[in-house]
Amino acid sequence: MLQRYGWLSFIVILAIWLPTNAIAHGVDDDTRRFLEQNSGVQIIPFLYIGAKHMITGYDHLLFLVGVLFFLYKSRDILLYVSMFTLGHSLTLLFGVLSDIQINAYLIDAVIGFSVVYKGFDNLGGFNHFFGKSPNTKLAVLIFGLFHGFGLATKLQELQLADNGLITNLIAFNVGVELGQFTALAIIILIMNFWRKHNSFSQFSTITNSLLMSTGFMLIGFQLTGYFIS
Repeated sequence: MLQRYGWLSFIVILAIWLPTNAIAHGVDDDTRRFLEQNSGVQIIPFLYIGAKHMITGYDHLLFLVGVLFFLYKSRDILLYVSMFTLGHSLTLLFGVLSDIQINAYLIDAVIGFSVVYKGFDNLGGFNHFFGKSPNTKLAVLIFGLFHGFGLATKLQELQLADNGLITNLIAFNVGVELGQFTALAIIILIMNFWRKHNSFSQFSTITNSLLMSTGFMLIGFQLTGYFIS
């Protein structure tokens, strides 16, 4: 019983804490000044901000938690993560190099929607209400494209010099992958540990419901920012 309430308390605190800190995964002022005042190839700084953005990007991580929640085989995990990586890498590079400007609040609202989608899918909502679930691999790829535009938007907020831009973008993307790999390793370890306990099946419904709730809060937060900005 104590273990049950312990897990529930952890999930509730996490659900409350994450939205209030969701704005924390931008680029801090010192890093912004450093990047904007320097030109040329800067592999290490861009590796750093790429990894930091993913590790502190709670919206990205919540989506990945939803994707991994019911994946048990390493092959499936690798496939889905590869689809997500392909999607966000394409739009990250395409968005910055093509100078495609998308309102940061709106693209982050879509990312919040991706969290809602995955929680709803994990709860069997599509089968229940529509009699059929969307192609989950295709959905992960499509949402990966939107997540990439979110990353591109954060980079476009910086006044980056053209000199060394492509190399710096590749370094940023590699940093994102390193951060994603680190975060996924932690998530998978926690999930594998949790799956060995009865509380996993007991709380799978409430966990995905909280995932949906957090996604709705992220959408509300971003849309509020859009309308008052």
